Amino acid sequence: MLRSMYSGISGLQNHQTKLDVIGNNIANVNTAGFKKGRFTFQDMISQQVQGATEPGADQGGTNPVQVGLGSQTGTIDTLHTQGAMQPTNRELDLAIGGDGYFRIQNPEGGEFYTRTGNFSRDEAGDLVNEDGYYVLGADGGTITIAEEASDFSIGSDGTVTEDIDGEVIEAGTIGLATFANPEGLEQAGGNLYGETVNSGDANNLEAGTGGAGEIAAGMLEMSNVDLSEEFVEMISGQRGLQANTRIITTSDEVLQEIMNLR
Repeated sequence: MLRSMYSGISGLQNHQTKLDVIGNNIANVNTAGFKKGRFTFQDMISQQVQGATEPGADQGGTNPVQVGLGSQTGTIDTLHTQGAMQPTNRELDLAIGGDGYFRIQNPEGGEFYTRTGNFSRDEAGDLVNEDGYYVLGADGGTITIAEEASDFSIGSDGTVTEDIDGEVIEAGTIGLATFANPEGLEQAGGNLYGETVNSGDANNLEAGTGGAGEIAAGMLEMSNVDLSEEFVEMISGQRGLQANTRIITTSDEVLQEIMNLR
């Protein structure tokens, strides 16, 4: 059987995966805090036809002769670049300008991390995300805004202050986390990320300290998906898929010609 057919199949499968990544990026173009994915290819193992030889006294060396056997998935990266800030003028919409992630309590234990800051208050006044998970403070506890507070504000350092009967009281400080390798974080769905062995341990900080960015209230960070770039990548992926399909059909025609030799 022709090697080109199997190379074409591997290329076809991997270009389909590339289009899957692009499709997910485009689907989330308006998802606040979404970080786009990037697919990269890697060549597969090559078949050794002839090894390299070293130069001798009367003859020069020769290069290795190898036939490639197709492509495979290199990486599917999550690019944690900054998205554009969109003003919302809503007090509990928060965005991070710079590095860092909001800390979210995982109901099953541990923590989640997110760049999506469309928070709200529950019936008890606790600050929660859109799934009802508690937003954690710099001390690891929840942040509660009293029901009787007539007003509240969130500073760039994450400090939450509330006005109770004309007295300004600090309700807590929203905590941020940074990682040595943010691209090592694992997507957990719902705009949440989880820590992995390759992301490094979370550095729990206050906003504006230790390399963490500052918090902007009344703003949301939009996705970092560039539609024009995604469309170009989609065209490239589509043409690559078509070319690999042509390799398969051409290999089939060659095999048909061989069958007709009899």
